[in-house]
Amino acid sequence: MKIHYLQHVLFEDAAHIEVWAKEWNIPVSRTQLFLEDFTFPSVDSFDWLIIMGGPMNIYEEANYPWLKQEKEFIKRAIDSKKFVLGICLGAQLIADVLGARVTKNEEKEIGWFPVNQMDSTSSVLFQNCPESFMAFHWHGDAFHIPEEAFHSAKSQICLNQAFEYKKRVFGLQFHLESTRESIQKLIAHCNDELIEARYIQSQEKMMEQIDYCEEIHQWNEQILNNILKEGTNSEVLA
Repeated sequence: MKIHYLQHVLFEDAAHIEVWAKEWNIPVSRTQLFLEDFTFPSVDSFDWLIIMGGPMNIYEEANYPWLKQEKEFIKRAIDSKKFVLGICLGAQLIADVLGARVTKNEEKEIGWFPVNQMDSTSSVLFQNCPESFMAFHWHGDAFHIPEEAFHSAKSQICLNQAFEYKKRVFGLQFHLESTRESIQKLIAHCNDELIEARYIQSQEKMMEQIDYCEEIHQWNEQILNNILKEGTNSEVLA
């Protein structure tokens, strides 16, 4: 069992996902797409692909030419029946690869806001998770649900917060992997987005609620355990 993740900017790495992987003694490697000399590994070299967030949008290929290569790599991983998890930008990239639209959300959603499950009895991701739980958000775009995918979570201002495709490809618009340090880095690098708006919290408000990190790490570990269980019970990783 090996995990490979795609990192779009220096300040958004795998954060608490790597903590979980270390506890399970799962090797983790990465491709840092912001480096000029990056290379993608063979899809045969990993079992899970995780695509992290980033401040760019999936349609900004003129500014970020590697987006085209990344989408092709994600498609290869999906076609090779790997387990694929996308977070925020990562989920939008997966949705795009699967033929779904990615558009501006009604409003930007930045800070601590609850996420609600759609149907806990049908979800792989959210087994043993509460019907509603707190999550960290930082996004202006949002994905539509790909054809054949199960719509599994929403929030008050963003209808599409999670999808599950063929029980092995998953998209999360929100963050459960965030740590105090990763949130501080986001604030430092993207604070121009912290304008006064209904669903944008101030830096002070976000940091006042930083203790939610302990709670979201519990649910981060639970969904990763759920994917691990699904993989163990399937023939995909046999």
